[in-house]
Amino acid sequence: MPRVKTPTPLPVSRALNTIGQHLATWRRLRQLTIEQLADRAGVARTTVIALEAGQGTLENTLRVARALGVLDLLVRAIDPYETDLGRARADDELPQRVRPSRPRERSDG
Repeated sequence: MPRVKTPTPLPVSRALNTIGQHLATWRRLRQLTIEQLADRAGVARTTVIALEAGQGTLENTLRVARALGVLDLLVRAIDPYETDLGRARADDELPQRVRPSRPRERSDG
């Protein structure tokens, strides 16, 4: 059964807008025009405009981050081993798959 797309949660929408603003700031810090950044990232000018407005795909976000020289910062920002939880569990063996837990059967008696 196909999944129904739900509205974007407000925290996600805010994060998209913040990331877009950060990309725009990095572009200005690098003194690049939208056209120059689009050319370096291998995307369309309208794609850069959309990303800076908080819209677009992850791949295009990463392409633009690479062109801005901040791809490593972005990747490091979501590295689980850079967090307290990740460091605490670093020696644990991670499962290859995570499956939903089965509901326990109730015993009446």
